[in-house]
Amino acid sequence: MRKTVFATLLAAVVLAASPSPSRAQATTWQIDTAHSAATFSVRHLMISTVRGEFSKLTGVVTLDEKDMTKSSVEVTIDATTINTREPRRDTHLKSADFFDVANHPTMTFRSKQITTAGEGRWKMTGDLTIRGVTKEVAFDVEGPSPPLQMGNAMIRGAAATVKINRKDFGVAWNRTLETGTVVVGDEVTISIDLEFRKQPPAATPGGR
Repeated sequence: MRKTVFATLLAAVVLAASPSPSRAQATTWQIDTAHSAATFSVRHLMISTVRGEFSKLTGVVTLDEKDMTKSSVEVTIDATTINTREPRRDTHLKSADFFDVANHPTMTFRSKQITTAGEGRWKMTGDLTIRGVTKEVAFDVEGPSPPLQMGNAMIRGAAATVKINRKDFGVAWNRTLETGTVVVGDEVTISIDLEFRKQPPAATPGGR
C-alpha cells in the first residue's frame, strides 16, 4: 500500500514538472530590429498622404507550430525614432501636441487573441498603447513566412496592418483652415513589418 501511494505521488510530480503539449511545441523568436519597422500614413489637408516610420522596435514572437491561434506577439516601438523625412515636422510630432515622447518614449502592442482569416492570414486582437493610452485593436496579419536558415539562426517574417483613430489615443492636435479644411486627418493606418529569428540552443559545456 505504501509503495502504491509513493508511486502515485511520484507520477504526479513528474507530470506537473513536464511541459504541457501546447507549451512543448511553442517556440520563442526575437524580433530583428535591423530588419523590422513600424510605418504609418495619415491624410494631410485631406488632399495628400504623409507617411513616416518608427525605425526601432523590439519584442518577442511566440509561435505554436501546431496551432497558430495559440501564438502571441509583444512589440515595443521607440517613438523617439519617428521619421517623416521632414525634421521640423518630426520635431512637432515628438512634442506634446502629438506623441509627447518626453513622457511617453515608447508605444507597445501585446496580443490577446489570434483567429484565422484565410490561408496564411490572421486577425490578431490585442492592447495597443500610445501616449500612455491603451485601447484594444485588431491587426490584419499575413504570415508567418516559412522558416529560412541564415547562418546559425532560423528566420521568419510577417506583416500586420490596422487602422485607428488617433484621437482615441489622445493624439488630438489639429488646426482648421479658413476654408474649413483640417490640417491632419483623424484616421491613421499603422503597418508593422517584422523579421524575427530563433537562435540555436547554446552548447552545454562537456557535451551534456
